[in-house]
Amino acid sequence: MTGPKLRRVVGALAEASGMRDAVLNELVRVGDAGLLGEVLRLTGDVATLQVFEETSGLALEEPVLRSKQPLSVQLGPGLLGAVIDGIGRPLQALAAAGGDFIAPGVDASTLDPTTRWDFSPVVTVGQQVRAGDVLGTVLEKGLVHRILVPLGKEGTIERVASGAVRTDEPVAWLLDGPTLHLWQRWPVRRTRPARARLASTEPLLTGQRIFDVLFPIAEGGTVAVPGGFGTGKTVIEQSLAKYAQADVVVYVGCGERGNEMAEVLHEFGALVDPRSGRPVLERTVLVVNTSNMPVAARESSVYLGLTIAEYFRDQGYRAAVMADSLSRWAEALREIGSRLQEMPGEEGYPTYLASRAARLHERAGRVQCLGAPERTGSVTLFSAVSPPGGDFSEPVTQACLRVGGAVWALDPALAHQRQFPAVDWNASYSLYAEGAEAWFAERVDRRWGETRSRLLELLQRDGELREIAAVVGPEALEDHDRLLLAAAALVRELVLGQSAFDPNDAYSSPQKSFRLARAAIDFHDAGRAALKGGSSFAELDVGRVRQALAAARDAAAADAEAAFLKLDEALRALGRTP
Repeated sequence: MTGPKLRRVVGALAEASGMRDAVLNELVRVGDAGLLGEVLRLTGDVATLQVFEETSGLALEEPVLRSKQPLSVQLGPGLLGAVIDGIGRPLQALAAAGGDFIAPGVDASTLDPTTRWDFSPVVTVGQQVRAGDVLGTVLEKGLVHRILVPLGKEGTIERVASGAVRTDEPVAWLLDGPTLHLWQRWPVRRTRPARARLASTEPLLTGQRIFDVLFPIAEGGTVAVPGGFGTGKTVIEQSLAKYAQADVVVYVGCGERGNEMAEVLHEFGALVDPRSGRPVLERTVLVVNTSNMPVAARESSVYLGLTIAEYFRDQGYRAAVMADSLSRWAEALREIGSRLQEMPGEEGYPTYLASRAARLHERAGRVQCLGAPERTGSVTLFSAVSPPGGDFSEPVTQACLRVGGAVWALDPALAHQRQFPAVDWNASYSLYAEGAEAWFAERVDRRWGETRSRLLELLQRDGELREIAAVVGPEALEDHDRLLLAAAALVRELVLGQSAFDPNDAYSSPQKSFRLARAAIDFHDAGRAALKGGSSFAELDVGRVRQALAAARDAAAADAEAAFLKLDEALRALGRTP
């Protein structure tokens, strides 16, 4: 046989000779089994290949077939609700082809070519189209899926299809040009272009009070969620997938345990979108690359998830990517770097870890899309980080902190105290808060910014006083300090604390979040006025306010107004002696 052949295999890496004309990131088929791989490095006519599958059984001199194409993914109708691996193969199709364990070299198209979709064209014969223009629409699980002209293709419409069309059939024909299909292909490591990047000023509402009030995230922003084992990262991501104001969710399970991903699949299947009443899984794409899968595909899975999110962004939708976790992605970089004998950086990670993390985060953003009609879309990135031992000074966490627009730091001590979400308000921050303040002031209440500042000030002072109270006892504190501790306790437990399993409290609207937060501030202000008027802290009816605040938090939507009226009454009566 002539052509490229294997000359060396080391774990997930292989070397092949006869590859002088190859290019970086070119997709290849390795060995007689046809394992999927990618060109990682070129030295003369020898190419170092990153193999996305288990390399056991490969032998020297086996052939290597070049595709002359980079690792790409099919984008089109059929993605919503799909469960795919780190290189875009649907797991259901792989199971049907080879059983519960992925067989070496097995391949499957991301989209089922035989599925028929009801295509409604919006272009007419003789119309000039360019990259990004909308050809027509397909209704997919309640979402209007816009079929776009692929990048690099333009011309005049000669003929256009209508009605039931198979995925592999053309939907439009161009004069003296190519045919256009329902799907298009895009390299996962290449950012999809847009007409212009827009400022991220509108918040992406999450329904979680601690995020929306204290640390808001902008539409198209990036959030790092560092936290050790058991701090609630997965529950937070499930709550975001269900309640965040995103049209499409792409969940990337990068290097997580197989049983944990099985639980995520089970939980996502049971979640119901409160806005549409349909299963959350119908607007979710799950990219699964568990810890027992080949490490090389783990590195590509995050790029795959971002590419899918950018595709829905280009249709004019708000896409949210949840990468769980970037620590496993960085570990894949470290393992591949060590096999390439690259110079290690801190803790063995490659020296380019920070730049790779930055490029990953730069793919998020809010944009004006290519093509007509005019539309805007966004990709918001939530990246979970699992620092060993909860040490936020380790390289992966620090790399994400440098480029993230917001940080929601999870504290195991708060989790042990049953404070959920277990977000450390002292270590967390958001660079989007100032820009989002105008939006909240216009649509919710003009006192939003002041209330947020007062809450943070209250919590900071509370941390200082609790250290003193732990030494001398709370009874030894002055009355105004005891009042502050009581107000901060209301904030921690009833305002910021939120149950993901309570149907009335799992989601909190901006209006409800503000009223609860403002009630805690009003309690502190009314209590200070009562103390100045001669009352003692013992005379303040703190219990009544606490009970009324808890009732307002847990009230159903129909009973909320009555509950808040009782809360206002309790605040007005604060300090009155019998």
